[in-house]
Amino acid sequence: MPATSTARTARLGLRATPEQETVLRRAADVAHKSLTDFILDAAYQAAEQTLLDQRLFMVSGSQYQALLEMLDRPESDNPGLADLFSRRPVWAKK
Repeated sequence: MPATSTARTARLGLRATPEQETVLRRAADVAHKSLTDFILDAAYQAAEQTLLDQRLFMVSGSQYQALLEMLDRPESDNPGLADLFSRRPVWAKK
């Protein structure tokens, strides 16, 4: 989580099973963090990764134009790709 001097004012609540609480507390202890800091850091990292994994990418107008130009180019021979697609997939039944 990024370092910030902003006070934590938002309140989040959650419920957990006793087993989940035990594991979370043990992990927080091992990480030398409070339970709140441990959960917040882990949740924040997971949230950032989820957002980064989205398929929508924001690009500038020039980047978008460059992408369109690449997509409009005529295809070219790719012997390696042709060879790959000519093979039977390893997961296909024999």
